[in-house]
Amino acid sequence: MLEKQVEQKLVDAVKSAGGLCPKFVSPGMDGMPDRLVLMPGGRLAFVELKAPGKKPRPLQLHRHTRLRALGFDVFVIDRPEQIKEVLRAISPS
Repeated sequence: MLEKQVEQKLVDAVKSAGGLCPKFVSPGMDGMPDRLVLMPGGRLAFVELKAPGKKPRPLQLHRHTRLRALGFDVFVIDRPEQIKEVLRAISPS
């Protein structure tokens, strides 16, 4: 499975759950996560998508650490089976 296939499954799942999942582009700041996940109730998280078995690059890990230090949730998804749990973690209780 390709990264873009995992990404499309995330986009579809977020939409089905009533949220938005825009591609996140940050010119001049390489290594930022691929997608924002915006859920009802004002919940937001960053998601890095990878092909199955692939891991984030060191710069990506640095950006994830910085975002988490600022209080944001950051998830790495490399398998479609992870999407449900990530959405559960992001969605309001």
